[in-house]
Amino acid sequence: MVQQKKLNEIPAVRWSVLAIVSFTMLGGYIITDVMAPLKPVLERELSWTSTEYGLFSGAFSWFNVFFLMIIFGGILLDKAGIRFTGMASCLVMLIGGAIKYAAIKGIIPAEGDLFGINKQVLLASLGFAIFGVGCETVNITATKIAVKWFKGKELALALGLQVAAARLGTMLAMAFSLPVAEYFGIPGDTAESFPLLLSLFILCIGTMGFFLYTFYDRMLDKENGSSNETKADVFKYSDILHVLKNPGFWIITILCVFFYTAVFPFLKYAPDLMINKYGVKESLAGFIPALLPIGTLIMTPLFGSIYDRRGYGAEIMVIGAFILMTVHIFFALPVLNYWWFAMLLMILLGVAVSLLPSAMWPSIPKIVAEKDLGTAYAITFWIQNWGLMGGPVLIGWLLNKYCVTGIVGDTVAYDYTLPMQVFAAIGMVALSFAFILRYVNKKKGYGLEQPNMKKK
Repeated sequence: MVQQKKLNEIPAVRWSVLAIVSFTMLGGYIITDVMAPLKPVLERELSWTSTEYGLFSGAFSWFNVFFLMIIFGGILLDKAGIRFTGMASCLVMLIGGAIKYAAIKGIIPAEGDLFGINKQVLLASLGFAIFGVGCETVNITATKIAVKWFKGKELALALGLQVAAARLGTMLAMAFSLPVAEYFGIPGDTAESFPLLLSLFILCIGTMGFFLYTFYDRMLDKENGSSNETKADVFKYSDILHVLKNPGFWIITILCVFFYTAVFPFLKYAPDLMINKYGVKESLAGFIPALLPIGTLIMTPLFGSIYDRRGYGAEIMVIGAFILMTVHIFFALPVLNYWWFAMLLMILLGVAVSLLPSAMWPSIPKIVAEKDLGTAYAITFWIQNWGLMGGPVLIGWLLNKYCVTGIVGDTVAYDYTLPMQVFAAIGMVALSFAFILRYVNKKKGYGLEQPNMKKK
């Protein structure tokens, strides 16, 4: 008698599941980055400063960092499960995104200052912080979903495609935010807010998609059978100590925070860098940073597939960190200030952002027990959020304090040499920890050099 295949053994089903969940992530990343190309517009139309923009951009991580919401999200994921955590997180994203939109649109009156901060900036930041709680918890949940459906199969490829979907969201935000604002917007009114409204609509579709996924998740759980779950497999709070005592986990987490601090905070300022250093028109400035996600759409799944079939995870991470550092060094040098050179550097940065994450995220399940993955990913994301929060604030402060070079028309001009030197230094630290992880892997035998796919 032929045994019926489980859902996760059917390729069409597991890849469909991945597509649904990845679209939810895509919607979240569009909202995350949709305001980056609008920095000059916010300064010109709403009188925001670079420091205020940096505060707003870093607000994504406020609650995740200071209130440990991302840690609680990971524990909730391990305790309450994928379905409840995922749906609740999607709703939190929508609420936070709506507050952010209402503040920038001016629906909620926010004139004057509060605690010395522009009330509109503060309210928009509050909405972004609430959104960040939901977004990061969705990311953790999506990662655990991929492990659930693809472990022992094409796990690195699946995680790579998730990363590619997230980068596609960033690309759409970078490339089309300002053109959409100019086409549909009224300067001083709708120009700053319409792209955000459109991205909220996309996120609504993503939330409905995740609701559809919950039916697949429930069916797979029924097939696996709750009777197969032993007490040893159930998450316990004491298991957090198992994660925290793991040296490999800490090394890969520190590598993660420095790597992503040199990527995402940079992208918040990349369109402004194109305008100020490379002389790109404001209306086109977002298209060059959008080249980074375009490359990752192809290369991240490709490198993930190599890791699945061939291994070499530690080497892949070292190469990715080296390229990252090198690109930021060239961005910092006062040479070749041409748009085509900026395009070349952004493509190379896309290679780095494809290489390291394609090996890093599927390596964590080799270091941490599956029942602790929600908590492990949560701690990793929590520490990462310190960089995502502090990076934009630091760069915004540096620009305001040391880098203003004058006024061009009604727009402030900046020298980005110092900020890019900071990003290069952060990349150097990431490279150092990539080498440390490679060394520790050989000593501890984590298997980062081994393929992910089990031989039949």
